[in-house]
Amino acid sequence: MLLSLATCMTNSYITGSKIKSKLMANTYHQMYIQAVFAVKYREAVIEKKWKEELFKVIGNLINETECKTLLVNGVEDHVHCFFGLLPKTSVSDVLKNAKAKSSKWINESELLNHRFEWQKGFGCFSYSHSHIDKVFNTFKIRRHTTKEKLSEMSISGC
Repeated sequence: MLLSLATCMTNSYITGSKIKSKLMANTYHQMYIQAVFAVKYREAVIEKKWKEELFKVIGNLINETECKTLLVNGVEDHVHCFFGLLPKTSVSDVLKNAKAKSSKWINESELLNHRFEWQKGFGCFSYSHSHIDKVFNTFKIRRHTTKEKLSEMSISGC
């Protein structure tokens, strides 16, 4: 007997002549995302004196979406975020929240003499659970590295 796509999608199965539903009680997931977004026009305006506070703000905003921030890091013109993603949440929604509210925080805190904006869009990459330590440690190293050294690390494959 052939199963329909709808039947397969609802985790139902056939025993004899009856259809039974086999539903999971919980959702199990392991989705880890690295997202990168830049200051508008790639202006180097994120200053050392407030960037750690900015990273905390962004991390808290990611957590607001019920995702789990693992690390937020960056340099003068862009930010990297590494977080666990929930299946019910899209990367776009997480970053829309983080970018909108963090730019509002920067502007309301009057950290710059002009209006701050993030560039539209972002890059994102997914990792398996086995890569968490390597990605996390790479970001920790990058936090204490200058922009010039970052370019060298990227070219050399770090």
